[in-house]
Amino acid sequence: MSCIFMNNSMKNNRSVTFIFGAFAFLVCCFLMNVSLGSVTIPVSKIIHGFFTGEWEKASYEQIILHYRLPKAILAILAGIGLSISGLQMQTFFRNPLAGPYVLGISSGAGLGVAILILASSAFGLGLGTAISPWATVVAGTLGAALVLVIVSLVAWRIKDSMTLLIVGLMFGSAVSAIISVLSYFSGAEALKLFTVWSMGSLGGLVWNQILVLGLVILLGVIPMIISIKSFNAMLLGESYAKSMGINPTQLRWLMILSTGLLAGSVTAFCGPIAFIGIAVPHVARMIWKTADHRILFPASALMGGILLLICDAIGQLPGSAQTLPINAVTSLIGAPIVISLVLRKNFSKEF
Repeated sequence: MSCIFMNNSMKNNRSVTFIFGAFAFLVCCFLMNVSLGSVTIPVSKIIHGFFTGEWEKASYEQIILHYRLPKAILAILAGIGLSISGLQMQTFFRNPLAGPYVLGISSGAGLGVAILILASSAFGLGLGTAISPWATVVAGTLGAALVLVIVSLVAWRIKDSMTLLIVGLMFGSAVSAIISVLSYFSGAEALKLFTVWSMGSLGGLVWNQILVLGLVILLGVIPMIISIKSFNAMLLGESYAKSMGINPTQLRWLMILSTGLLAGSVTAFCGPIAFIGIAVPHVARMIWKTADHRILFPASALMGGILLLICDAIGQLPGSAQTLPINAVTSLIGAPIVISLVLRKNFSKEF
């Protein structure tokens, strides 16, 4: 018995050490992200400017405080939101390839933006480039909220979790079909504008928008924190969870609410960002070698922020004025991770 307690204690100490290590690595990635770009700014000068408020060049202050710093913070927030929502989906549905988009909520955000941009062109409203970033965010939020309400009504009638998963996928397919029809009838300028949005972007947001996203992410994380023990029980199935006094229906509602807030808000503010929600929870499981959500929750949040910061740094093409769409970079990095996970012999045993 004493050996078991010692092993558990050693395992917990190892997990905590890894979390502190991941946090330190997140800070390093954050500094690297704000340092790299078309103009490379030494990290030492960035740290000096942060702590003293004195910058070597006025251009450094402008670049860091008004462009790179908001973008880096946005990358961390988006990484946290997508990875935590993906972790919840994979655990609740016991499906290793479930992600934050399977319920169609993020597709709803895309539909809201498509109606704003593409439908305005298709019906001759001629908004074009006059659409403000706040209008795009509001449209995406309303679209995500609409699909969230519909999914909630379906969840109220459907008791089986796998059926809910299938219905969510069908919602996503139907929304994609509507967007395709709108794209067909829209003008070239609106179609280009929507295509750029669908590629995802971490730039262009101001501080008050980032503050709003941060508050929504915080609200979305709260249901996850409340449900950590319930998610641990769900790893062994709904029958076992019920025997432990867990209410799967209540957990389903909390999961839908949390995923809707996290994935919907990130999509509304940043556009669709692929693979982070699917890949990051598996990376956290591999590194920490645990299924305990008390560890996986902070681990996935940290790894999500780290991976998206790295992808954004790669997408900036350091030394060049050009930038790659963040969705393209995350797909190029995330796809090999997911493929390697599928090819693992013990992959299905995690669920």
